[in-house]
This record gives sequence, structure tokens and C-alpha cells, in this order.
Amino acid sequence: MPELPEVETIANGVHRRVRGDSIVSAWFSHYREPFKTPPAEMEAALTGLRIARVARVGKHIVVDLAPKGSRKLAAQWIVHLGMTGRLLVSAAAAPVALHTHAIVRLASGRELRFVDPRRFGRLALHSLQEGPFTGPGHEPLTITGDDFAALFHGRKLAIKPALLNQSLLHGVGNIYADESLFRAKIRPTRRAGRLSREQLDRLHAALGAVLRQAIRAGGSSISDYVDADGVEGFFQIQHRVYGQEGQPCRGCGTPIRRIVLGGRSTHFCPHCQK
Repeated sequence: MPELPEVETIANGVHRRVRGDSIVSAWFSHYREPFKTPPAEMEAALTGLRIARVARVGKHIVVDLAPKGSRKLAAQWIVHLGMTGRLLVSAAAAPVALHTHAIVRLASGRELRFVDPRRFGRLALHSLQEGPFTGPGHEPLTITGDDFAALFHGRKLAIKPALLNQSLLHGVGNIYADESLFRAKIRPTRRAGRLSREQLDRLHAALGAVLRQAIRAGGSSISDYVDADGVEGFFQIQHRVYGQEGQPCRGCGTPIRRIVLGGRSTHFCPHCQK
């Protein structure tokens, strides 16, 4: 599943390509799984609006929409990529890929296409009557050290699944939880509520650093992920533990271990991470 750096990369790429463009029409497939809002409702709401901004909130891509000639937002279109979703900016003449579930046609002649073979992604309208879309948890790139530490106070859950809890920190997934725990020298099985403030400060710094490095590298292309132009990311070549089972730790040479924790593959160095 695309995580924060991948979603950020896609959102930034779409924003650069389509900001200010107007939506001429929208088409949606007949499969019901990708749609939290009925397709007819989305088509009616999107058509005629201008794309004011495209940004990331957690693991969601948020498309801000405004009437032509106005700065006041009319709606937000929310895209969650699920496991295999892609949001691509394409030329209208480009072949339409299999498993395309949405085509938003723009006045410039380009198209914004949502492709999702497994149909775990979701498309929805967000009503601004509820305020702007904020996501389920705290933002990992801006949360303060004090607020970060408070999230885990008294929690009996292991720190790895706690990091993956989207109601605590939205956007963190398996890859970057493993990588940040390695850099912070914390074993993923440690109980979150028993970590010291010094350990939590290390984790807070490591998580922010890893996420920013991954964004600069365009994300990690492990299976299906590509950016808005269909280009793979490069952060996977910097992975120190994720997917490195049996390989020597870059710090001490001990083979990297893989366990299943909270139903998720978890990678760590048994020597460096205590």
C-alpha cells in the first residue's frame, strides 16, 4: 500500500500538472467498490469546477475544487489509493489502462485517471460543511515532540503496531515504521507505553527524517507504486531493514530478522535494536 511519502509524491506531481485546470466532465466505472460517494453525485459535483490545489492528508490525496474565478472552495475530492491504486495525469489520446475506474477530463485536454486493479482504493466527495478534510490522526511531519510522546503514554500495544494505528499517526505504514524504528534503535516488539522520553524523542526524529528522505527520493517502489507520471521511486535502495531479511545489518553485520507482529511483516536488527 502506498504510504505517506508515496502519496505525497503523487499529490505533489498532480498538483504541479493540473493546478488551475478546469474539469469538463467525469466518468466512473460500474464497479461499486471504489466509490464511497455515488458516481453520479461525484460527476455532477466535479463538472465545471477548477482544481485549486492537490495535497496529501495522511494517506489520502485531497483535491480542492473551486468555481471558476473564485478562491472559495466548493468541495474536496478525496482519493485513497488502497493497495494498488494509481492517480495518473495522462494525455487524452493515451490508451486507457485496464482497471481504470475514473477519468476526469480537463479543459487543457489532459485527463486525471484513477487505476486500481484490486479495487481497494476509494473515491469520495467531502462536504465543506464539516470543515476541510483533516484525516483520522496526527500528521507525522508536523507533530511536536511533546504531542508525539503523549500518543504512546500508557499504551500496552507494541510500538510497531502503535505506529501503524492511523488514528494516532496517519500516513505511516509498514515500510517507514520498520525503517524509523531501526534508525531509532528501538525493537518493534517493545511496549509503546514503556519507552522512555529519550527513546520517543529519537523515534520522533527518526520518523520525520526517514519520511522526508523518502519524499525526496520519490517514495519506495516495491510492487505497483508509480508517481503521477508513471515513474517509479528510488527510496527502496536506501532501505536498511525492510525487505532485507537475512542480509547483514549495515551497522553491525548481524542478519536482519523478519517476524510477524500484529499481522504485519516486521524487519529489525536483533543486535542494534533493543
